[in-house]
Amino acid sequence: MKKIVALLTTACLGVLGSGLASAQDAAAGYPKKPIRIVVPFPAGGTSDVLARMVGQKLNEAWGQPVIVENRSGANGNIGADLVAKAEADGYTLLLMDVGNLAISPSLYPKLPFSPTANLAPVTMLAYSPHLLVTYPGLPVQSVKELIAYAKTQKGKLNFAAAAGTGSATHLAGVLFAKETGIDWGYIPYKGGAQAITDLVGGQVDLTMNGMVATYPHVKDGKLKLLAVSSSKRLPQLPDVPTLSETVPGFVSGSWQGVMTPAGVPKPIINKLNAELVRIVKMPDVREKMAAQGAEPRTNTPDEFGAWLKTEIAQWGKVIADAQIKAE
Repeated sequence: MKKIVALLTTACLGVLGSGLASAQDAAAGYPKKPIRIVVPFPAGGTSDVLARMVGQKLNEAWGQPVIVENRSGANGNIGADLVAKAEADGYTLLLMDVGNLAISPSLYPKLPFSPTANLAPVTMLAYSPHLLVTYPGLPVQSVKELIAYAKTQKGKLNFAAAAGTGSATHLAGVLFAKETGIDWGYIPYKGGAQAITDLVGGQVDLTMNGMVATYPHVKDGKLKLLAVSSSKRLPQLPDVPTLSETVPGFVSGSWQGVMTPAGVPKPIINKLNAELVRIVKMPDVREKMAAQGAEPRTNTPDEFGAWLKTEIAQWGKVIADAQIKAE
């Protein structure tokens, strides 16, 4: 009997060792073909800008083409679902505002994929605080004036939900309105770029959106910047107040991160993580991020996964309390 157990144990260890060796071999030869980065929002938004920046660096490092593919719709879920169902070989990546991904399970009861079961975390890339911006013609010059004006225009102002109903930007607007006693309408958009275009044109009154996509329009004088949603004033914008200076404790933002389909061999995920972390540490990448107001943020796959689970629980409560439903 002992001999049989020993033989079985040896066989199992052999199979396990063979599997580990195979995974290590796959990572050693990775990548052997073009890599696709799926961005589940239209071109021009924060995730898209970062995907193209990172894609270029991956191409330079590994000598393989990196293709950025925009698959927008359903608050990012169409593109995320595409990646969740892709082959688990490390050649299809998802780069998106993972805050939106954390919101989806509570917003969409029939979500066709699970962010935690069907996607594997690689690393966070950046944190970009929201900018509270208005159409230049809106007669306010500060957050305090906005609150007072909005209360006189009950239900008349329109807030652009830059990535759709239930998106991180939409929920930031919902929380801000709740904290300040404001009643305004929400206009859903498929992506930040389209929302900003309409805001510049005066079709909507205000929004909160990521700095990477929004700040260039502020610099050009096409939008009025009232505040940033970070916990402290930004070194790049020392004269711009935080929202928490008027609404204590209010912090929001966009968290860009990279994920793969679940089942990608761990050595490949680790190789991706190491390269992406290296890229984010590059001086020219950090300089480009800082110039647009994005703060580099990287972590391990396990840390990223734990953060995502915490965010899912937190936003689930916000959505339930506000009774928000996907349109």
